[in-house]
Amino acid sequence: MACDLILVLDAQSPREVAPTLRQLQGTVRWVKVGLEMFTACGPDCVREIAGLGFNVFLDLKLHDIPNTVAKAVESCAKLPIGMLTLHTCGGREMMQWADKARQQHAPNLLLLGVTVLTSMSAAGLAETGPVDSPEHQVVRLGRLAADSGLRGLVCSPLEIAPLRAVLPPGVALVTPGIRPRDAKADDQTRIMTPGEAARAGATYIVVGRPIFKAPDPAAAARAILAELAAVG
Repeated sequence: MACDLILVLDAQSPREVAPTLRQLQGTVRWVKVGLEMFTACGPDCVREIAGLGFNVFLDLKLHDIPNTVAKAVESCAKLPIGMLTLHTCGGREMMQWADKARQQHAPNLLLLGVTVLTSMSAAGLAETGPVDSPEHQVVRLGRLAADSGLRGLVCSPLEIAPLRAVLPPGVALVTPGIRPRDAKADDQTRIMTPGEAARAGATYIVVGRPIFKAPDPAAAARAILAELAAVG
């Protein structure tokens, strides 16, 4: 399965990234809108970016009681998005309610379960309660998400292989924590290069600063896509 690139929009407004997005039209297909932009601009930012011709991954990491999350999925389903995240630690019932809402209101929407954040180390995870390693916790939550009906997961690239070993083959794996060899790790602790993640079995890789901070963002994006294509 080919691996594709998702560009992270780390900004509070589409206007801040519009010049770069115009450079990337026709090169990058997917962009990720996260909490920073969504809380600053609301749903209109999603519509504006989709209007530029990009597929939108809305990364809100929903986590609440089952009914509230289901209603949130229903609301998000009215937007031009292709992916939406929720926290798998919300439990089986919450994920089942969310998937039922997806089926009813946006059958083609890919609900992605967030397992363990890529910024979280083993020590940080232990402070929150789980005594297992990040890998074991990711696999536990990944299995639970798949059993609950979710067709995709967000995980660090280091957990791709363990998840592929236990999940149905059709489950999409979206992996942040991707850095080209010459890029800084920034706040990510469990990272791989684009090619390494693709070879491990990622469906999508998520990249932000290595593209936006590059002297030529379009060239940086093309280099990553070429690395992915070389893996096949």
